[in-house]
Amino acid sequence: MSVFEKLESEVRSYCRGWPAVFGRAVGSRLYDERGRAYLDFFAGAGSLNYGHNNPVLKQALLEYLTADGITQALDMSTEAKGELLETFAELVLKPRVLDYKVQFPGPTGTNAVESALKLARKVTGRRTVVSFTNAFHGMTLGSLAVTGNAAKRRGAGVPLTDALAIPYDGYLGAGAPDFGLLERMLTDRGSGLELPAAVIVETVQGEGGVNVARREWLRALAELCRQHEILLIVDDVQMGCGRTGAFFSFEEAGLTPDIVVLSKSIGGYGLPMALTLLRPDLDVWEPGEHNGTFRGNNLAFVTATAALRSYWADDALERGTLAKGERVRGVLAELAAGIPGAEVRGRGLVQGLALPVPQWAGLAARAAYRRGVLVETSGAEGQVLKLMPPLTVTDEELTEGLAVLADSVREAVERAPEELGALG
Repeated sequence: MSVFEKLESEVRSYCRGWPAVFGRAVGSRLYDERGRAYLDFFAGAGSLNYGHNNPVLKQALLEYLTADGITQALDMSTEAKGELLETFAELVLKPRVLDYKVQFPGPTGTNAVESALKLARKVTGRRTVVSFTNAFHGMTLGSLAVTGNAAKRRGAGVPLTDALAIPYDGYLGAGAPDFGLLERMLTDRGSGLELPAAVIVETVQGEGGVNVARREWLRALAELCRQHEILLIVDDVQMGCGRTGAFFSFEEAGLTPDIVVLSKSIGGYGLPMALTLLRPDLDVWEPGEHNGTFRGNNLAFVTATAALRSYWADDALERGTLAKGERVRGVLAELAAGIPGAEVRGRGLVQGLALPVPQWAGLAARAAYRRGVLVETSGAEGQVLKLMPPLTVTDEELTEGLAVLADSVREAVERAPEELGALG
């Protein structure tokens, strides 16, 4: 029995599918304790958009550490935080004509979501938050209430209240009205629905199955919120920081959300960090009304600043991400063409292959691991093989990884009866 099995909680998850003990990582590859290399098409669940130990970000971090820079500062003002705020405003907000205050809510995505939900309720004086089928917004109670996955919701142990889930784009199939039910309920005094405080949405549902919302659907949602004075929150924790191409995933739809939540790759290096962006008029917090000890991770501020300066001073990363995404999509489309009922989904460098037999995706992921490629599954039944390589992945690495994944999917489909029988 390993030390992990002996001492670590049963709640552990990723290590069950990838039982190697990893020791180091560079770029798009991890290496286990025996030196075997694994091509990473997972990227820390989207927290490593710039790859492992990116040399530019590492150099900035090392220089800061050797100069005895502040590591943890609660919400005190530091040079590192000031440089991050100025760089974020200059390279991200101003070019997109976005006017947001920046809140440091805590180190993770669910901290940012919780702050957004609390703020929306505080500003409006209302309680209900509208979310969507197959949404994922975090594992703390407020975030979990607006998350769709039944297995994750069961872990709460208490009722999850003050939330209303409605169909995401495409959930009811082609031809279904986008917001007919919600519009009717908002205007009918007999519907039983109180005016919501906010709507929270992912433009691409990563954990929910790589479900992509159409631009028209997102614009209609934003207009509905505007008409009824409901705050629009975009959860860009996984899809922000360039994962879909543009820095923010909502740019393509031309949206200006009231509140935006960021985490994962905003820290650049994989260091914990989250931001809540809010319209200035919504900044009604009293000092300390929402806080957290580790919201002042200055090491993450340093690497975040370096990442913004290195990758967002021009559009090279965005163009590269879109081009690589098309390559991935092309290979997946060829695979899907040979599997009746398979479907390709995605934007930029988040792409998914939805398989008609849910277990096939898990079998393909295990086959890929045996061949040295890390890839995860998503969707309510784990039916989608989900690809999220670092945005800095090379063309050669893409070619290598996609070939392995194609072989793994074919093996999963061909050997499914044998494999599933062995699993019981």
